[in-house]
Amino acid sequence: MFYTTILKVLSNILDIVIVWFMFYQLLKYSRNNFKLTLIFKGLLIIIVLNFLSKLLDLYVVGTILQYVIAWGPLALIIIFQPEIRNALESIGRSQLLGRHKTLTVDEREKMVYEIVNALDYLKKNKIGALIVIERDYSLAQYIEPATKLYADLSSELLISIFWKNNPLHDGGVILQGNKVTCAGSVFPTSTNQNISKRLGTRHRAALGISEISDCVSVIVSEETGRISIAIQSELNYNLTLEDARIMLLDALQPKKETFYEADVESESEEGEKNV
Repeated sequence: MFYTTILKVLSNILDIVIVWFMFYQLLKYSRNNFKLTLIFKGLLIIIVLNFLSKLLDLYVVGTILQYVIAWGPLALIIIFQPEIRNALESIGRSQLLGRHKTLTVDEREKMVYEIVNALDYLKKNKIGALIVIERDYSLAQYIEPATKLYADLSSELLISIFWKNNPLHDGGVILQGNKVTCAGSVFPTSTNQNISKRLGTRHRAALGISEISDCVSVIVSEETGRISIAIQSELNYNLTLEDARIMLLDALQPKKETFYEADVESESEEGEKNV
């Protein structure tokens, strides 16, 4: 009897943890997706109206809301099928360890150095570019139809890919760690209505892929030469080279390294106290 009670309690706790984890993942994904945010706002309005209709005894409004609640889930599945599919794909593409986490500090700094050198040249010569850096979410579905390279990352390679006479210059480049995996990749464009109408296809594609994955997208405008970085559904526009370098180093830094450095500092402090 005692063990049965313990198992029942543990089962209830596990049930609650799984539900909260699913709810957290849903909120986390919707935060980075403009359309899903609108869905949640609409659901919140329906809940409030339903509460008011019962409180104030609004018969007509309550009847309409009953039909909305009954058939709403089916309508949402049909209307927002692409967003639901993207959410499920994002969960499936998730990796426990991102490829950039295998890089040492020196390799990561050299990677950013090569990217910034290429950005400097592309900016001065107003050569358009889109560089996407994979992190925890796999970009395999965008690598597969692109032109495979699997080459060591260098500023010269990036510049040559985006040179105007190169057939691959219109697409995007995907980096996995310090390797140029492919070129000529095509990404989904953002449908966010809040972004400026002046931004071109590259910026919208960079923002679009950042909305459905955790990648870092670096853009150079062909018209102005300005550098921008899209990350976590936010577009950081018109950055200096130093701003871009700092942002890339910060975005590519593994989380576990922070804890390691903190442990080292605490150990050194304890050593000083012992001395």
